[in-house]
Amino acid sequence: MAISKKVQNLMENASWIRKMFEQGAKLKKEYGDNNVFDFSIGNPYVDPPEKFFDVLEKAAKDRSKNVHGYMSNAGYAETRDAVAEYLSEEHAMEIFGEHIIMTCGAGGGLNVIFRTILDPNDEVLVPAPYFVEYGFYVDNFGGILKAIPTKSDFSLDLVEIKKALSEKTKAVLVNSPNNPTGRIYDKSTIGELGLILKQKSSEYKKEIYLISDEPYSKIVYDNIPVPSILQSYKNSMLVTSYSKDLSIPGERIGFVAVNPSLEPVTEMLSGLIFSNRILGFINAPAIMQRVVKDIQGLSGEMDVYRQKRDLLCDMLFELGYKFTKPEGAFYLFPKSPIDDIQFVNELLAEKILAVPGSGFGCPGYFRISYCVEDSVIKGAKKGFAKLAKKYL
Repeated sequence: MAISKKVQNLMENASWIRKMFEQGAKLKKEYGDNNVFDFSIGNPYVDPPEKFFDVLEKAAKDRSKNVHGYMSNAGYAETRDAVAEYLSEEHAMEIFGEHIIMTCGAGGGLNVIFRTILDPNDEVLVPAPYFVEYGFYVDNFGGILKAIPTKSDFSLDLVEIKKALSEKTKAVLVNSPNNPTGRIYDKSTIGELGLILKQKSSEYKKEIYLISDEPYSKIVYDNIPVPSILQSYKNSMLVTSYSKDLSIPGERIGFVAVNPSLEPVTEMLSGLIFSNRILGFINAPAIMQRVVKDIQGLSGEMDVYRQKRDLLCDMLFELGYKFTKPEGAFYLFPKSPIDDIQFVNELLAEKILAVPGSGFGCPGYFRISYCVEDSVIKGAKKGFAKLAKKYL
């Protein structure tokens, strides 16, 4: 056997998102792009803002000596300072460049954190539904992902989280706005979660970390705020990327921000920087670091996603589907009228690609990624209507 048994097993349980994306590519080749309605993957629809291209062009023309050479594993000092300055204002607290580690996207950042904090069999609690790759990231370093059910509206169930906390718990990972539900965890709930973690850390005489994965924090609707995780709990770390709000997921640029009050902060920062190196990332892409330094706070036209959300929600509501309206990100997570995998396969027969909720640790639902052309949403109505008539 050419590959390990473990990797072979993981591949067999690999992401439904990628499976459906690849299935979509086959269908498009067979039937043509206009006849396939692909809601499988969260590939940003909005173009990067014009200033991004201007700054990128300037960075690409830079001929300074060693401009493409090695740097600190944590990233360029000037980029980290720029990120820290922006975060200080956004989170209303003092954050310095030393608390920032530039990473290869949010996925890279999460792997760096888990490499740093996890010993074998340490548990990471995550509210379900959750982004399926989290399980692989935790497993990479011998940890155990423990899914905690959320409430019927996908808000955090603090009673369930408190029950699940134990001496084995190393961290709680939240994703807000959430993929796949679009739920934003409100300030009161995050504050209560911080108090619970403080209490349990004291009880178990160990640090339990709160990690917030926030690549969608700039894609929010109806003036609903994303509360500051850093203000809510001292032993916290924020992970994000520029993939979604700048529409540059292929560029793999993001960062980890460590709460300055985290204990032990110096040891944590040293561990994160070391892990960034030994995982083979070495450092985040140099040219992208130079670009994002000059465009902190810049986003594309995010209101486009609100319009698409409303178009999709109005259509599915009219057909009788049940769902919780997303507050952010660009995903809808309706209830499946039958077994979610069976339903997704029936959608596939209508040339509609969605992802079963089972792929997010939450069977009985399916995910629709609406960062697509309006014509894809409108074109899928016939197929959704056919199955609604059959099952609803």
